[in-house]
Formats: sequence, structure tokens, C-alpha cells
Amino acid sequence: MLELGVLVVFVVGALWLFGALVGGLFKLTFGLFGMLIGGVFGIFGLAIAALVALPILFLVLLPLMLPALCVAALVWLVVRASRPAQPAQTSN
Repeated sequence: MLELGVLVVFVVGALWLFGALVGGLFKLTFGLFGMLIGGVFGIFGLAIAALVALPILFLVLLPLMLPALCVAALVWLVVRASRPAQPAQTSN
């Protein structure tokens, strides 16, 4: 009778261990798929937020960047005006 009780405990324990391993495998699999899907949607949401926020940020920073932009435009105009005119290409 003792041997039968030990055998029953062993079988129940083995089934319990097998069920825990299968449950852990399901949890790992669904966790990985959830992480991938959540990551894709997270990146998509971040991209949408960046598309909305970056123009607003540039408009907010425009008064700070305006002097540097004016200097850059002046330098570009001077460099462009000081270049000699290139003659038109003629086909032979």
C-alpha cells in the first residue's frame, strides 16, 4: 500500500511538472509575441508622436534659430554672388 501511495505521488508530481512546463512554454511564447507586437505598435506610436511634435518644436525654436539662419542666408548669398558666371554649354 505504501508503494502504491508513493507511485501515485510520483505520477501526480510528474503530471504537475509536465503541466507547469507546458504552461511556462505557453507563457514564454505568448510573452514573446506580445512583446514583438507591443514593440511594433510602440515604435509606430512614437513615430506618429514625433511627426506631430517635431514641427511644433521647430516652430517654438524658430525665434532662437532666426539670427543663425539669417547669417547662413547672408553667407550663402555672398558666396553665390561672388561666383563667376558660367558660360552656357554649347553642343558640338
